[in-house]
Amino acid sequence: MRVGMFGGAFDPPHHAHRALAEAAMAQLGLDRLHVVPTGDAWHKSRALTPAAQRLAMARLAFSTLPRVEVDDRELRRSGPTYSVDTLRELQAEHPGALLYLLMGEDQAAGFSRWHAWEEVARLAVLCVAGRGTGEGISALRAVPGVRLQAIAMPPMAASSTEIRARLTAGQDIADLVDPAVASYIESHHLYRPT
Repeated sequence: MRVGMFGGAFDPPHHAHRALAEAAMAQLGLDRLHVVPTGDAWHKSRALTPAAQRLAMARLAFSTLPRVEVDDRELRRSGPTYSVDTLRELQAEHPGALLYLLMGEDQAAGFSRWHAWEEVARLAVLCVAGRGTGEGISALRAVPGVRLQAIAMPPMAASSTEIRARLTAGQDIADLVDPAVASYIESHHLYRPT
């Protein structure tokens, strides 16, 4: 069995997030993919949108993908949440499964700064979706013991940072997010100037 984990703030989830999930399912032959919104993100310098809202948006963004489950386990944990803990739990839930951890090149470039990164590398194949720079994949190739898989994706401009900036400036985001996510953001007045 092949089980994937795709963690992130999903603040908000956008087309590139969904495209990565679709590409991973197809290219890795995953039987199941857990999309895991992060709880207390120890590595983020800014406050995240409340967990319940990020979870709701992730469910809207990924709900129509078969064999993809939006998994709230990190949101239910108290204190900082780490990928290694989620991978341990997935390993216990799926004994004998091959685990795959999906990430973008930006996360891959800083992988050796992750909490318990050596164990993360032992537990899962690291699957990197490139943004064209190759920086993250090159960084991981230099880390001993890493099993690495590149995920081919077309270049996509979407980023959560850009979406939040557009919304703060009163600009349209319809080309970057699922219509249901855009509607949720609008109805809950998220990412607006205060």
